[in-house]
Amino acid sequence: MEKLTTEQIEKKLEALDSWEYIDGAIETSLQFGNFKEAFATMARIAFECEAQGHHPDWSNVYNTLNIRLNTHDVGGVTEKDFKLAQTIEEIIFG
Repeated sequence: MEKLTTEQIEKKLEALDSWEYIDGAIETSLQFGNFKEAFATMARIAFECEAQGHHPDWSNVYNTLNIRLNTHDVGGVTEKDFKLAQTIEEIIFG
């Protein structure tokens, strides 16, 4: 997997609704109605992460879910990260 350039990353971010490029990763922060909704969404995302063999750095505080994606093997953002980000958006936004 090849590390994307900043220009490639910024171009690909245009196709996503809620992601930003920050310190070598793409990140999003999402709010839900309550903890149960946030955690249920995390569980749905977790199954897809496992299927794709790609696991985010993420955290959950009450109704907020923070997700950070990069490919540790190459030390930056790759197509693999954008594939998972797109899948996450499909889960969240339908």
